[in-house]
Amino acid sequence: MCFNPGSKVTYQPIQCVSSLVQECFEDAFERIPVAGQMDLRTAIQETQCALNLVLNNKFNEALELLKPWYRDSMYHALGYSSILVMKAAMTFEHQDIQVAMATIKDALNTCQKFRKRSSVVGSLSKLVSMQSHGGAPEEEIHAELCYAECLLQKATLTFVQDENMISFIKGGIKIRTSYQIYKECQNMLNANQDQAASSDSFTQFEGGVKLGIGSFNLMLSLLPQRILRLLEFIGFSGNRNFGLSQLMEGSANHSLRSILSALTLLFYHTYVSLILGTGEGDLVEAEALLEPYQQKYPKGSIILFYTARISALRGDFEQCQSAGGGGGDCPVLCSGGQLSSIT
Repeated sequence: MCFNPGSKVTYQPIQCVSSLVQECFEDAFERIPVAGQMDLRTAIQETQCALNLVLNNKFNEALELLKPWYRDSMYHALGYSSILVMKAAMTFEHQDIQVAMATIKDALNTCQKFRKRSSVVGSLSKLVSMQSHGGAPEEEIHAELCYAECLLQKATLTFVQDENMISFIKGGIKIRTSYQIYKECQNMLNANQDQAASSDSFTQFEGGVKLGIGSFNLMLSLLPQRILRLLEFIGFSGNRNFGLSQLMEGSANHSLRSILSALTLLFYHTYVSLILGTGEGDLVEAEALLEPYQQKYPKGSIILFYTARISALRGDFEQCQSAGGGGGDCPVLCSGGQLSSIT
């Protein structure tokens, strides 16, 4: 099936999209025609397809899938900007950073369209009392989640773009705002746990909250105690065990962000815990997290990277070289210019 950005095909999500998404989930090479309308469920499905394409090294195809709707759909905007931010963070090229920063601003504007207009961060608490998550409230809570993720990406680019005190302060403010949004989302999630099993949309929301809260707690727990106490004074918290448990639950959530939770845990077990001297990484857990994705994306550069890393940590350098394609060194993430070839 050819992907035609100019197509005006309209389809029924329940019948046509489900079958196409299942095919896309298996090999990540199918295309979904551009829809005449885009609802939240379809947007999440198409973003899942784009993520599968990325994990199969098909970066340009993923961008093609997301681009037609990235100014009108919060999930398309988030996915589209995430790929360009990843490229900028890997290449450190000035042009890539500028393109990614402009795209992030567009993504934030797209998410803002769906947020509760008369509110600031604290207004999310008003949504807790809502009995139904259909219609506008459902889009609003997902918009808060996507907005928080885009803010984190913009903060990352702010640090990369210009290493001065003003950029550091701006990035810190964005991180704090993102953290506050995640905390409000967590409060809403805790107050509505009874709906998690009955709503796929709420399951997706739960996966995003666990990824954000888990990553924040894990990241902050790695800071020196003196700095952590200062950050706690302004509202942050860093509990390593809680962060790890949230990420584990998120990786088992079967949502769009499940693999992102798994990759965060893999990075912690295979790099962070060793570099910062926080203890030995749990390689058994790392292998268990990686195994299902090795079967699903056997040639994906990110998956091969972690396969080689675990083999190197176990001292199996032959397997490490095999995962890297038989070269003399273990593979570098997204080697071979795959990211630099994104147009």
